[in-house]
Amino acid sequence: MQDSLVKHSHNWIIFTWASFGIAAVMMALGIYNLEASFSAKGFYTMSAIMLVHTAVTLTKTLRDKDESEKLHNRLEDAKTEKLLLDINGPEQS
Repeated sequence: MQDSLVKHSHNWIIFTWASFGIAAVMMALGIYNLEASFSAKGFYTMSAIMLVHTAVTLTKTLRDKDESEKLHNRLEDAKTEKLLLDINGPEQS
């Protein structure tokens, strides 16, 4: 069995953090410069924070689900391989 581990480069990690930071700053500046009441800006800020939070949570949940399925499939493959070895073992002796 071959593990398919994805290794991200240091540059890619810096790029993703920089992209997130730039997007957060742009969103904050957009809300700050919005011609609306203070309470409306507060609601926009809360919804933006909630959107970022749910996006991170959704991404983590989907990744965890994928990784658990990989582990489950590896366990099933090992069980199948063991059964095949048990079945074929006496014939080869």
